[in-house]
Amino acid sequence: MSWRELVARLAADGALSPGWRPVFEALPREGFLPDVLWQHRVATGVVKAVDRSVEKARWTGAADSDDPLVTQWDDGTHEGLEQGTVASSSASAPSVVAAMLKDLDVRPGQRVLEVGTGTGWNAALLAHRLGPGAVTTVEVDPSLTHTARSSLARHGLGEVTVVCGDGFAGYEPGAPYDRIIATCGVRTLPAAWLEQCRPGGRIVVPWGTPFTRLEATAQLTLSQDGQSASGLFTSLVQFMSLRSQRQTDPAYADYVTAESREKAEQSTTALTLDETFGGEWDIGRFVLGLLIPSCTVLFDAPQDGRCPVWLCALGADRSWACVLFRDDGDQALSTVYQYGDRRLWDETERAHAWWREHGQAGLGRLGLTVDRHGQHAWLQAPNNPLPAFAART
Repeated sequence: MSWRELVARLAADGALSPGWRPVFEALPREGFLPDVLWQHRVATGVVKAVDRSVEKARWTGAADSDDPLVTQWDDGTHEGLEQGTVASSSASAPSVVAAMLKDLDVRPGQRVLEVGTGTGWNAALLAHRLGPGAVTTVEVDPSLTHTARSSLARHGLGEVTVVCGDGFAGYEPGAPYDRIIATCGVRTLPAAWLEQCRPGGRIVVPWGTPFTRLEATAQLTLSQDGQSASGLFTSLVQFMSLRSQRQTDPAYADYVTAESREKAEQSTTALTLDETFGGEWDIGRFVLGLLIPSCTVLFDAPQDGRCPVWLCALGADRSWACVLFRDDGDQALSTVYQYGDRRLWDETERAHAWWREHGQAGLGRLGLTVDRHGQHAWLQAPNNPLPAFAART
């Protein structure tokens, strides 16, 4: 598939609004990509390196695909064609970029702050649409900042303000902005973004919880008094985290000690793995994260006809739960072990039941509000916050 064919398909699918189609056609993604990249085929989960100097046709095919492309590992310390440990920069799938720009709803004369420059392609699209002096973009990595500046200048877009700094702080010298867009995932929306956005302005950001890597794009509108921002979740996404908000998986040894194994309570559950957690892109995973605070879930490799799933409390709490979901076709109950001040599987069952009782609410009914008191997710309206299930012993 050529780039023009991909753009035509995105337009036909409604992902690319009419005002953005000529912009995408004028700025193919390949003009902002390094010679070596890693194509991530989301459908299969396969990530494979492509070197333009060796496989030019396959590199072009990757650039013109709707796949996300990893462009940096391990904050730039990684070398070679093997995958690194942590993907630290990427060129997002064009369909995701198009959807987020549609959510941003930019208008002529507006000024935009982008957090997470990466390759510079997203900033280029915005600058092409809005004109000189309209776009400021912040990138924490010096080498990526330099490369993005060069790519933008090469495309005649050198007037974009490219700042090397921590996007958590926004960029106050250019404030206020009519629109703010983040191309990195956040768990807590920085107060600086609200402070630097005009009243009535819009913030589009991939937002999630520690529960899983699954996030949703939040389309937030700043209140007229500038004290809060609120709006619906629009689509499920997975982005690399803002570096200051990266999360590492809990270490097994920190939770499952000899004492905790001995004292863990045993029970059973009738819930299955699929109905509780679904697949990697299942809305249920995202919703459980909204309902179960300060908790992360880890999926272990199947063994002996069982699929172990671990729930770990975060922070100083070392509560944990392990469910040995049956994977052998047997309809018998699955075994549950729980330890600590929180009963994390009990919380999960209650949260799952609440979600079923509310019609398995999904995107379009769920939203987020951020203000000086913090942030909360809601159902249908900001004055209807979601409950937090935190069962105690």
